[in-house]
Amino acid sequence: MTRARRSRTGPGARADTGEEPGAAAGSDTAPRGPRRERTPEEEREALLAYAFRALGARALSAAELRARLEKRSEQPELIEDVLRRVQELGYQNDAQVAQTESRRRGVGTFRVRQTLRRRGLDSGLIEETVQARDPEDDEREAADFLTRRWPALARKRDPRASAYALLARRGFGSAAIWAAIREVQEAQDLQPGEEAEDQEDEE
Repeated sequence: MTRARRSRTGPGARADTGEEPGAAAGSDTAPRGPRRERTPEEEREALLAYAFRALGARALSAAELRARLEKRSEQPELIEDVLRRVQELGYQNDAQVAQTESRRRGVGTFRVRQTLRRRGLDSGLIEETVQARDPEDDEREAADFLTRRWPALARKRDPRASAYALLARRGFGSAAIWAAIREVQEAQDLQPGEEAEDQEDEE
């Protein structure tokens, strides 16, 4: 006598669907094909959009922007094309970068020159920028910077030496440094009332 096969039910029972184990029921998703490569025009537009974003975040020199573009493309001609385009539109200008660095507060001519070299500007533009700086502006800038720092420097063992080292690190030349030290010391050493006494003596 043939015993009827009983179907298993309950937890862990698997319905006999006739499908191979591991096949997803009702799945009709086809495997994805390889990603379509960008056309040259799409590649250019993507790189140009990146250049605009980079320049929107910070003013970059041509050398700095080129270095960033080289990390996103291995096509030198495309990189130069994008760089030329943002320059034509006025988004990138090394002369403006140089002027911005030259007007930075609290730094001297030597620091400006060093910074422009580090940022990859043309040597001719660098010389033009530093030559345009007025030596009196350096002295005035050094004195203003030193005045703000003098209360802390005055507590040093040798305030003049500390002041000289500080201003030298900020890129000021020797002439501007000593002029600033003399000006600030004279202003600090003049006690309240001394000026009035001097005026009375003159009368």
